[in-house]
Amino acid sequence: MHGFAYNKGVEEVVVSDGSARSSFVIYLYNAVLGEIVSSGGGGELIFGEERTALRLRYPKEKQGAVKESLAEILGIGYKFTYLHEKLRASLSKRDRKLLIAALIAADFEGDRAFILGKMQPVGEFALDGFYTFRLGPLREKWTRILEYIPESFSSHDLKKFCEFLVGESRNKIYLKGNFVFGENFMPLRRSRLMGEEDVETEIILSDAGYIYCLGEVAKGTQDFLQKYYAERAIFS
Repeated sequence: MHGFAYNKGVEEVVVSDGSARSSFVIYLYNAVLGEIVSSGGGGELIFGEERTALRLRYPKEKQGAVKESLAEILGIGYKFTYLHEKLRASLSKRDRKLLIAALIAADFEGDRAFILGKMQPVGEFALDGFYTFRLGPLREKWTRILEYIPESFSSHDLKKFCEFLVGESRNKIYLKGNFVFGENFMPLRRSRLMGEEDVETEIILSDAGYIYCLGEVAKGTQDFLQKYYAERAIFS
């Protein structure tokens, strides 16, 4: 069963996943709990031997925030796993992760809309079940995209692909130290869904067109920005 329960303006949902993907459930907990608690709701993590779950109770108007975070988990976390397993390109570990982040960013809005359109209003949401039984058309699309990326895809090709994406984007983000912020100055931490939080992956995932660097930038990050973002990175 996949979705949310309705009860006189208060909604409840139990989101779960296999224990091997407990980080996705914890991501949801961190992403929504503060907003839910501030509006009178609450949440509880439940760790079992085979599954990890998050029980949420919140006002109906907060359903959108929960669904958006679920769409991030599926459209970034699950997609990363899928692409990582099937990508044929012989790149370094770092460049492979950056390429997958770029592929996710390029299609995220469309993937997100598809995922949100499939969610139904019931009280349990098994992430793995929803992915397996409702997102088949997305996996078919992801497979077709991978077919265009040959084993010979190089770091130079990655640079050209990222330059194309940057040139198409008008999104603004802000970089301060090791933290990336969106246009609304909220911290961006979606790279956690790809294994660990890191600045370079976060920037590419954000589909940034312009990066405003506030204060000093680490040498390695400067090199990354100069390589992939050139004149689109503004230093203050």
